[in-house]
Amino acid sequence: MRIAVVCALLAALSCGPRRPEGPPPFYADKSDLMHVLDGEGGRRPVRTRADWEVRRDHIRRNFMLVAGEAPPGRDLPLDVQVLEEKPLEKYARRAISFQTVDGDRVPALLLVPVELKGRAPAALCLHQTSALGKREPAGEGNRNLAYAAELAARGWVALAPDYPNFGDSKVDVYAQGYASATMKGIRNHRRAVDVLLSMPEVDGGRVAAIGHSLGGHNAIFAAVFDERIGTVVTSCGFNAFPKYYGGNLAGWGHKGYMPRIASAYGKDPAKMPFDFTELLGVLAPRRVFINAPLRDANFEVSGVRDCVEAARPVYALYGAADSLLAVHPDAAHDFPPDIREQAYKFMIK
Repeated sequence: MRIAVVCALLAALSCGPRRPEGPPPFYADKSDLMHVLDGEGGRRPVRTRADWEVRRDHIRRNFMLVAGEAPPGRDLPLDVQVLEEKPLEKYARRAISFQTVDGDRVPALLLVPVELKGRAPAALCLHQTSALGKREPAGEGNRNLAYAAELAARGWVALAPDYPNFGDSKVDVYAQGYASATMKGIRNHRRAVDVLLSMPEVDGGRVAAIGHSLGGHNAIFAAVFDERIGTVVTSCGFNAFPKYYGGNLAGWGHKGYMPRIASAYGKDPAKMPFDFTELLGVLAPRRVFINAPLRDANFEVSGVRDCVEAARPVYALYGAADSLLAVHPDAAHDFPPDIREQAYKFMIK
C-alpha cells in the first residue's frame, strides 16, 4: 500500500496539476487571504497552517479554472540532447533540448560553471517577451536581463528554456489539449527542473527560479505548482489585477497567456477566480524577492504593494516574514544592476 501511495505522489510531481474533485469556492475578496470558504456560504478565519493549506488548495484550483488543467502526460524520458557546446571563461554554454511529457521538445541553453567545488545551486532562468527567448538571459540582447550568464559566472548551474513559441520553440499548445500557453509553460518549466535535478553537478536542495516580465510571472506560476523551487526572484512580473492597466485584463487574455480571461471572465478582475495577491501567498514560506520599480508602466507599483501586503500574514503564519522581500527602485520596466546584485545575494542565503 505504501508503495502505491509513493508512486501516486511521484506521478503527480511528474505530470503537474491534476483534475480536482468538485469546483473550488469563489473568493470575491482576494486581498484577504486569512479566511476560508466552504462553498456553501460558510466562512472561517485562517488560524493555523492546516487552515491555510485548505485556502492554498482553493487558490491552485481556481487558477486552473483559468489556465486549465494539464492534459494526461506520457511516461517519457527527459532525453536531454546536447546540440552545441561553447566553452567560455567561467562556464560552458550548451545548446540543448529536452523532451516534455507531451512528447515535444523544449530548446534551452544550459550554463555550467567551469570550476565547481561540490554540488552547485541551480537556477531556472525565464526570459521576457522577446524574440530572443532563452538567448537573452544567457547574455544576448539587454544586458540587464543576462541573469543566467551572471549566475553561471557566480557558480550557479543555470538553465534558460524557451517559453512556448518564443526563441526556437514551435508548438501548438492548443492542439495538444491545453487551455492556455501558461499551463503548457508551467509543465515545461517543471520538466526543466527535472533536467536540473538530473545533473550530478546540482544540489537538489538549492533550486531557484528567476525571471523578468513574462519570465517574472512564469517564475511564480512554476513555483506555485513545483515546491522543489525553493527561491523565486520575480522582476516586473505582476501586480493585482484591479490595478493592471486600470483593471483591463486584455493583455492577459490572448493565446500567449490564458484566453479564458477574455472568453470566460470578460477581462474583468471582479470575475476572475484568482489574483496575484493569492499566488504570492501560495509561495509561503519559500523565499521570494520582488523587483517592482516605481515607474513600471506594465505593472503599476501600488498593485504590487497590494499583493505583498496581502501575502504578509501568510508568511507570518509560518514565521517566515523575512522570506518575502520587495524592492522599489526609481526605474521603469527594468532590472537594474544594483537590484540584480541584491537578488543574487538573496538567492544564496
